[in-house]
Formats: sequence, structure tokens, C-alpha cells
Amino acid sequence: MKALVFTGKQHMEIQDIDKPEVKPNEVRVDTAYAGVCGTDHALYNGLPGSADAVPPIVFGHENSGVISEVGSDVDGFKVGDRVTVDPNIYCGKCFYCHTGRPELCDNLSAVGVTRNGGLEESFTAPATNVYPIPDNVSLKDAAVIEPISCAVHGIDLLKLTPYQKALVIGDGFMGQLFAQILQSYGVHQVDLAGIIDEKLDLNREKLGVTNTYNTTRDQIPSDYDVVIEAVGLPQTQQQAVEATRKGAQVLMFGVGKPDAHFEMNTYEIYQKQLTVQGSFINPNAFEDSIALLQSGDLNVDAIISNVFDLDEVEPFLQGKTKGVSKAVVKVGD
Repeated sequence: MKALVFTGKQHMEIQDIDKPEVKPNEVRVDTAYAGVCGTDHALYNGLPGSADAVPPIVFGHENSGVISEVGSDVDGFKVGDRVTVDPNIYCGKCFYCHTGRPELCDNLSAVGVTRNGGLEESFTAPATNVYPIPDNVSLKDAAVIEPISCAVHGIDLLKLTPYQKALVIGDGFMGQLFAQILQSYGVHQVDLAGIIDEKLDLNREKLGVTNTYNTTRDQIPSDYDVVIEAVGLPQTQQQAVEATRKGAQVLMFGVGKPDAHFEMNTYEIYQKQLTVQGSFINPNAFEDSIALLQSGDLNVDAIISNVFDLDEVEPFLQGKTKGVSKAVVKVGD
């Protein structure tokens, strides 16, 4: 079968490899679509993701497809089921798993990071990580349930109420997702800051955002109860803290470089009684994410900008493909 194999730092090859064997507790999924995200950029360039990717490995931790084989110990799934896969596999026995924080698992493994994922025609996953896709959700949209679940986990770490004013900094795919999810959770005003007028206009005119700010020319007011930073740059992280009112919460979601730092006024943290919260991966968030898609509260089709073939993935990861907000790869027929 055809697979896009990461063979070493900044190098991928389309190879013909054997279909994976299915263990008793697994299913095999014939991939329909696989998403490509910032984690894949990092892994391609030799940086860590949720875990280290040791080549040769097939990326594709965001995916959807159809079950083509079911392991002997698996109940509840059958050949032909449309599914998506939560890539993160927890050990269940370390300190963090035992204390209800599996996302911090000391022995984390992941489909598409430490074991082959969706950028191949078929891949396997533990049945416990597999979720059925509702009939009204397309396989294309289902390929982005994993990033939705990461945003949902971040939202779950906050205390949200309808009176709040929320600001999302970042007009990439994740920032636009956060803007929609905050609205679906009942926050009465959600604003978006970014640098691309077309995206800002789309979110204000069609996706429910109240106010938008182009940070290349607009000043963001300092009156927000909730601020989500979805970029990962020191300057936007600093902006996030500065945009708060007293008693606010700041979610630092954007993934910065491992050696990056930003400045905070510690007196401001104290005087405003701010909560600054990190967020890592997506524990127990797939069911809510699927429900958001099923209900129609999220319009992800409007913010998926590109559908690639396998041979277009590496040029994108190399930065040669411009104007991409979110790409999914069509792998199967």
C-alpha cells in the first residue's frame, strides 16, 4: 500500500509498504482523510510533538476513515464503520494517569507520532481510541475532530459563563475553531484578533464573531474576561496578558518554540488576580467534539482551506505552499 514515510529530519518519501497486521485489541482503518497541523511541522523539522517521532514513521494523527478489519477481541465495531481516531494512547499506570491527568502521561504514545498514522492507505489503532462518526458528519470534516478536541480540552480548563467577553488571538485554524467553540459554550461576546483581513471578515460576517482586530494596525482593548492565545509567539503571548481585565483567565494554547520566552508584569498578574493556564493535547474530549460537529455548532468546512494529495504534503511542510489556513490530505478514494 502507499504511504508517506518520514525518513529523517526534513525528508519524506512516498513508499510502497505492507498493510499493518491487526492485533486482537485493534482495528484497521482505511484512511479517507488526514489533517496536517503545527505538530507535523514540528516533527518534520526535528522538534518534539506530543511525543518524539523516531523515523521511519508515518505521520497523520488527525484522521478519518472506514474500518476494514476488526481484531478478535474487539466488540462494538464492524467492517464498514466510518470512524475517527483519538491518537493519544496513555499507559494507565504512571503517576499522572493514576491522578486523573492522563494527558501528562509519562509513557505517552500516539498514532501518527510514535506509531504509523493516517498518511498511508491503512493504519491500525487500539479499539479504545476509535470513535464512530455520525451520519451527518462528512469524512472530510471528521478528519479535524482531533484538533477540535484539543481546543475543547483547553476550553474545559476554563471557567466560562455567559456574561464574559472573550478574545481569541490568532486567526489560524485553531484560533477560528476557538472562536466558534466559545460561542457554542454560551459566551455572549467573542472577538478575534489576527493579521489577515479576509479571515477576520469571514469570522465577523458569517461565523458569529462580534469584533475583529488586525494587530498590524489595531489596538486591542484591555477589557476581556477570557483571552485565548492561539499563535505561540512571545509577542502574542504578551498581548494576551495585556488584553485582560481584573479577574480574567488567559489560556496559553499556541505552541511556541522550546527555547522561547515572553515577558510578564508579575505585579499585573497579582493586582488583576489573573489565571494563566496552559493546555496540552486532548484527554476525554472526543465525544464533545463529535457532538459539536453533529449539532452544527461548528462550521469547519468554512475554515478548511486546502485538500492535498500525499505528494503535496512535504512541500507544504517545507513552507513552499502559501496561503494555507488548514489542510487535509485526501488519502483514500
